[in-house]
Amino acid sequence: MGRPELPLPQLHAFVVLAEELHFGRAATRLGIAQPPLSQQIRRLEDKVGHPLFSREPGRVSLTPAGRELLPAAQQALTRLAEGLTAAREAGSGRAGRLRIGFAASLALTVLPSLLRTFRERFPAVELDIQEMTTTPQLAALRERTIDIGLVREPPADDAELDFGTVLTEPFVAVLSTSHPLAAQRVVRVVQLADCPFVLLPRAVGPPLYDQIADLCVTAGFTPQVAQHAVEWQTVCALVETGLGVSLAPESIRRIRLKGVAFRRIDPDTVRTRVAVAWRKNDSNPLVPGILAALNQAPPVKL
Repeated sequence: MGRPELPLPQLHAFVVLAEELHFGRAATRLGIAQPPLSQQIRRLEDKVGHPLFSREPGRVSLTPAGRELLPAAQQALTRLAEGLTAAREAGSGRAGRLRIGFAASLALTVLPSLLRTFRERFPAVELDIQEMTTTPQLAALRERTIDIGLVREPPADDAELDFGTVLTEPFVAVLSTSHPLAAQRVVRVVQLADCPFVLLPRAVGPPLYDQIADLCVTAGFTPQVAQHAVEWQTVCALVETGLGVSLAPESIRRIRLKGVAFRRIDPDTVRTRVAVAWRKNDSNPLVPGILAALNQAPPVKL
């Protein structure tokens, strides 16, 4: 046998009358006349199967059944009110959950100011921050497991995703401080021709890898990759040990390692693009909020 359904107007009328214990005052609070209030209470009593109020001349009191129902009814109405508020906040983009993917190197530049600005504007939003490289982020966006991505070198065009440029930055040479070229203020790319390289695998970000390879090819050589590492911090750590050199986005210089030197390169004509990515026609009301916060965040100083 199923549970009897208790319509919310009847519960509301019951709680107000239980608090007032006076039909006239309760009707005034509810904004209705006394007869409709009495009808709501009788319908509720019919569903419960027992009187909820003892009615005596000049006196109204709760019956044992009424006293038992009151806490549950109050809790139900409170939870409904909270749920309606949460639903309105989520629907308006002021609350809810937003899943953000980001390339690890952007934790040094774009991410902190973005999160501070967004938290100031939307303190009730729960943020789920996931570190992943560009290619997995694009897949996660298409699979709807993240809502926003902060990526490097996104594709020029995509049928499912939109992109907005956050910043562009030049490349720098990454050298061990003991490397002879570390004594120079500017390193010509051709000077790296005979050096082993430490690079990210092409699979984690093909356009960025190709930019670095093209810098070398333009200088007249193909980089000889001695070691791959998935994160730029690991690349720098391997460079520090003397395993090789690297070319990296300028923001990587924020990785502070005593044994690593970052030097400007010549030619300095290539820029890598950092972009925000999101699904086209996404109905999540939080997405416009994070995009607006990104536009209002303080500019990144490299």
